[in-house]
Amino acid sequence: MGKMMGPRFKLSRRLGVNVTGHPKAMKRAQRGTARSDKKLSNYGIQLLEKQKLRSYYNVMEKQFKKKYVDKSMKSEGIAGEILIEMLEKRLDNMVYRMGFGSSIRQARQMVTHGHMLVNGKKVDIPSFSVEVGDTISLREKSQNIDIYKENFENPSVTLDYIDRNKENMTATLEREPKREDIPVEVDEQLIIEYYSRR
Repeated sequence: MGKMMGPRFKLSRRLGVNVTGHPKAMKRAQRGTARSDKKLSNYGIQLLEKQKLRSYYNVMEKQFKKKYVDKSMKSEGIAGEILIEMLEKRLDNMVYRMGFGSSIRQARQMVTHGHMLVNGKKVDIPSFSVEVGDTISLREKSQNIDIYKENFENPSVTLDYIDRNKENMTATLEREPKREDIPVEVDEQLIIEYYSRR
């Protein structure tokens, strides 16, 4: 399984947005360090937006295009919004959004190492699509790991479409995440334009 590696803080500074969710990611950012500070062609701007979105969700190019872009472009509705809504429901991202993991990378590792349950069953596929009503929890053994308990007690963000139960350390996707509620700073229409011209 391919995954995006490399220094994530440096990537955030280069893209000009905090794609890691870590409060210190943009600490050393200066004017001129982001690619968006430079004069870019229309194609360059579209490419930058695409790289931002891939980095937010830590998805490789091949999977990003085949599983998400192509599908969203064939769907009814606004393709760019559908694209982000589909990515948002990935299991690794939901584990992060729900507060089990402190970053998308840690959340992915938790999934692949078999720490997470969906509706009481172990799922170790990061790209698994979470449906409305699905409840995510840590397996019993993993509930005693301090870092995971700490993460869940102090989530970095709270979102309206997620219901968290602190007492039994579970979280449920209450409704479909809508584009306006999803905290990613990208112009998704430019991403669709980028793939439409290829």
